[in-house]
Amino acid sequence: MNTQEALQQIRNAPLKPVYLVTGTEDYLIQEVRQAFIDRMKIDDLEELNFMSFDMEESGLGAVIDEAETLPFFGDYRLIFVEKPYFLTGEKKNNVPDQDVDGLVDYLKQPQETSIVVFWATYPKLDARKKITKTLKKTTVIDAAPLQERDLRSFLQRYIANANVKISKEAFDLFLRLTDFDLSKAMNEIEKLLLLAGEGGTITLQLVEDLVPKTLEHNIFELTERILKGDTEKAYQTYEELHLQGEETIKLTAILIGQIRLLLQTKLLQKSGYQQANISETLGVHPYRVKLAMQQVAKFPLELLVSMYDELVENDYEVKTGQAEKELNFQLFILKTTEKIKK
Repeated sequence: MNTQEALQQIRNAPLKPVYLVTGTEDYLIQEVRQAFIDRMKIDDLEELNFMSFDMEESGLGAVIDEAETLPFFGDYRLIFVEKPYFLTGEKKNNVPDQDVDGLVDYLKQPQETSIVVFWATYPKLDARKKITKTLKKTTVIDAAPLQERDLRSFLQRYIANANVKISKEAFDLFLRLTDFDLSKAMNEIEKLLLLAGEGGTITLQLVEDLVPKTLEHNIFELTERILKGDTEKAYQTYEELHLQGEETIKLTAILIGQIRLLLQTKLLQKSGYQQANISETLGVHPYRVKLAMQQVAKFPLELLVSMYDELVENDYEVKTGQAEKELNFQLFILKTTEKIKK
């Protein structure tokens, strides 16, 4: 089940004897974790009925013993199993031996008065293992990162519930500056809501002022301005980065990466690849690919190849002492924006 369904179930329905929480979206994981803790408070359970085991420090035998123990003045015991590395293909040194077979046997007929939650928040589980297959037959809560559409819906609901509006331009920039990552977005959203005020609006200016930009975001902005042929604003962005102490060689390296992404996207599109295929092939967030597809639609392949080759050549010349780095970078901006204007 997804996390929203899980939260409803944990808060309002009878609890299941075993849960497997998967996925890597920290915000959703913490929401589920808090729901279990809150449920204990609602049910007025003693703290002695809660135990947590780190599998890199404890053995499964202790977990099973705890699960088979009757609750203390309550209806059930809540047991968290943290870092169950034995569900992955990862090899660990200096960790306790794990009685995986004993756990498989326990899962065949789990104690009804114990709620055991396995926090398997890894990028990937080893689906070939018997214990993984067995746990996946229990109640699975998927806390995977949200897709773009679901992320937009989640944040729009959250903002609307706070009785605040947000403009489309501000929302798009907010998502980009938080890398389409729910945890990052939730870390930034509260201060925007606070300053917008109930009944107010989160504006583009508010997002620009309050949500910090990473170097990659600034380079993306620089790339956009170059591709629009906006020489003045491209120079301005470069100078701002330079004044902030960013090394021109580093800026060149990141810009090469940005242009490489555009070039790869253009080539894969010509080969019939769609957004999802390109994202998977390049190992890049789908939204970055979406933006790249929008950008490259306006430019011929030859221009992107020329930009990439020139940047690589400039990088070589600077590193071999044949050219002055700041001047070379400025000339690249000037020549490229002039080409685009034509």
